Amino acid sequence: MGKTHLAGQAILAHPFLGRSGGWMTAGVLALVLFGWGREASGQKDDARAAAQVLAIPDTVLAPEWMEVRKELQVESKDTFGVFHDFRFSDRVEESGIEFLHRIVDDSGKHWKPVHYDHGNGIAAADVDGDGLEDIYFLNQIGANQLWKNLGRGRFRDMTEVAGVGLADRISVGASFADVDNDGDADLFVTTVRQGNILFENRGKGQFKDVTSESGLVYSGHSSGSVFFDFDRDGLLDLFVTNVGVYTTDQVGRGGYFVGVDDAFGGHLRPERTEKSLLYRNLGNRRFEEVSEKMGIVDEGWSGDANPIDVNRDGWPDLYVLNMQGNDEYYENVEGRKFVKKSRELFPKTPWGSMGIQVFDFDNDGRMDIFLTDMHSDMSEAIPPLFEKLKSNMQWTPSRLAVPKEQSIYGNAFFLNQGQGQFQEVSDKIGAENYWPWGLSAGDLNADGYIDAFIASSMNYPFRYGINSILLNDQGKSFRDSEFILGVEPRRGNRTAGPWFNLDCDGVDKNHSGCQGRSGRFVVWAALGTRSSVIFDLDGDGDQDVVTNEFNSEPMVLVSDLAERKSISYLKVKLQGERSNRDGLGARVTLQTEARSYTRVHDGKSGYLSQSRLPLYFGLGNASLVERIEVIWPSGERQVISGPIRANQQLEVKEPDGPGSDSE
Repeated sequence: MGKTHLAGQAILAHPFLGRSGGWMTAGVLALVLFGWGREASGQKDDARAAAQVLAIPDTVLAPEWMEVRKELQVESKDTFGVFHDFRFSDRVEESGIEFLHRIVDDSGKHWKPVHYDHGNGIAAADVDGDGLEDIYFLNQIGANQLWKNLGRGRFRDMTEVAGVGLADRISVGASFADVDNDGDADLFVTTVRQGNILFENRGKGQFKDVTSESGLVYSGHSSGSVFFDFDRDGLLDLFVTNVGVYTTDQVGRGGYFVGVDDAFGGHLRPERTEKSLLYRNLGNRRFEEVSEKMGIVDEGWSGDANPIDVNRDGWPDLYVLNMQGNDEYYENVEGRKFVKKSRELFPKTPWGSMGIQVFDFDNDGRMDIFLTDMHSDMSEAIPPLFEKLKSNMQWTPSRLAVPKEQSIYGNAFFLNQGQGQFQEVSDKIGAENYWPWGLSAGDLNADGYIDAFIASSMNYPFRYGINSILLNDQGKSFRDSEFILGVEPRRGNRTAGPWFNLDCDGVDKNHSGCQGRSGRFVVWAALGTRSSVIFDLDGDGDQDVVTNEFNSEPMVLVSDLAERKSISYLKVKLQGERSNRDGLGARVTLQTEARSYTRVHDGKSGYLSQSRLPLYFGLGNASLVERIEVIWPSGERQVISGPIRANQQLEVKEPDGPGSDSE
């Protein structure tokens, strides 16, 4: 059964509104009076006549379906086999973080279907060597911000001291990695047509722009970036995804390049192709672009990618997303070249892939692939209760430009069967959701199974969309838990916020929002999340979630799991010697008395983002670890024998030379 329209719902005849669940019916542009305030709690009841607000659509102020959705989800928890008696609370105000994401006008007042609405990433790393992970927020209009972790959930703005604000650029994504193996977190940032940037960490969180000498000087429509050591020489290489040409040369407010009107059809125009780029690390913070030389000629509209060693030969392969077509898979042949084997291993992929996470869903030691599909959900409007179903694709084959038999119209979950075989099980395990962007994975309840947080939504001029938390029910299925765990509804029951101002008697009289009205208005639109990162931000042993919102302040979702129950966990921080210093690409298997858990350290923390974080293992009821095995990118196999006590961070250093066991 596909997603379907509500009977009798008339969608406005906007050239792009027909693609999505905007619920823009002919009569929904209702004028309401509304009060300002960060909380905006009790929105309609707290109205103040001094401020006129135009809600587009009007349902964003009080979506009636939210309570129904909550009741249905809460009623389902009795069937869970997974621990869920804990909650998240948004502590952004207590955290001290005052970052505010701001958008270009193409996603606001002059809205058009252009790729700026994909938002920005968020990455975390200990940039100053104090043992606490700091947070880097990316922005469109205005500076990016780096927030220093002070401990116990408190942060302080360190952007100016660090020198990583980039206020004059339209940023997109960021990756932290130690590119020069000196022990600290360097930073790579992608931008739209203003040049990508490599910052060298000079120590204690002070950065220097070394882009010119690095060779990473590409300027285009870049998106995600991922560091991995494809040739296993101990130096981290870099893959940068490029979307495609979606802008004109016209400059808009804030210095952004105005988008082309038909940006969403750009994949049908070969002249707008922008190939993604593979860079080899030559040492001394210098890189060489080797895409074609290495056999990667990726022309898809790509927003992100992830390394994965599919054939378990020790050489990291590459899965590249395509947000408007088929994904591609490139097999690494001993670091000498890549061979495209996309349809051989993945005959069908999501048509509109956006986010990716690679992890072991069922603890069988094999890495599975979870993909979110945003763009397939944009071909029709659906009611909220149909969001767990695949899309009923409405676009014509000519617009899709991909054979139907090669496409999945929704999220995909490729369960690794071994021997290079994958089974797509997204519907079977409950991995579908609606309007998904970023995907982050982590063990939220410390039971040893990896869960998922999916940053989801659209904003102006669409209805409100929820973020999703999928609790892993013992490797058998995902359980929808965002209402159970307090992620939805948001703090203060907020569903909307101010988007832009209209002067219907002046410069904006021809704006669609001014039709039939006069005066000045503040347009309010649905809140929404784009990306997230999961880590233990307050040091209490459980995992928290921090988001980068679209045109709003972040959410700092702090878990009370450690207060609700006695948990067991182990954090593993790797230090490569012959391998790259971060140990990216290492495979870590931890054995307790009851079971084993495997994680591959790829640093991929969420959409448009790569973070420098320790591996986190929830241990369930185990208090001791019997054995840890690390297979380093160099090929070195290292065994650490236990017993190893739980609830600590263990630092594992790669041996300098051949030799395996250590105590």
